[in-house]
Amino acid sequence: MYTLPELPYNKSAFTPFITEEGFDYHHGKHHQSYVDKLNGIVQDTELSELDLFELIKHGYNTDNMALFNNAAQHYNHWFYWHCMSPNGGGRPQGRVADLIKRDFGSFDQFKDLFSDAAAKLFGSGWAWLVLNENGRLSIDPMKDAHTPVAEGKCPLLTLDVWEHAYYIDHRNQRPKFIEGFWDIINWDFVDLNLEDTNNV
Repeated sequence: MYTLPELPYNKSAFTPFITEEGFDYHHGKHHQSYVDKLNGIVQDTELSELDLFELIKHGYNTDNMALFNNAAQHYNHWFYWHCMSPNGGGRPQGRVADLIKRDFGSFDQFKDLFSDAAAKLFGSGWAWLVLNENGRLSIDPMKDAHTPVAEGKCPLLTLDVWEHAYYIDHRNQRPKFIEGFWDIINWDFVDLNLEDTNNV
């Protein structure tokens, strides 16, 4: 059975960008709901023997959308919480910075492209920075619960642009929410994901 993971920081860590109320709803209610629904789907079935990555891929490959949506959203949210840090922001260093420069020309160009992809994603979804099988970085805006894990790509960074991620603190101002994200990105987590290409 799956449980709601603890946030890797205090709920007040990003106030006023994300308030405690914002986390109460996004983490405490929305993420919890995905966990509860996932448990209801796999409980007392052979699916309970699969790990989360296997559940995501099984749901995706068999078109079991209830399984896929809830497993993927559980993973996506866990991943997203770790993409933020009270000590985050600024520009990446090391290999991540080198790959961004190689594949996007510059950090500023990458920032503009990622922000634009997140802002223009219609409806609900996620903006992802991924490492593809060919070793190149790409920005993948994905609808609804979709996740790079289902496609065998290595996720490095994500921004949740479902309305429930920002409506309490920013109302309908998604671009304002996106801009604030750059001040708290956990580049150390991105580095760890880049080093561990076996997580997909």
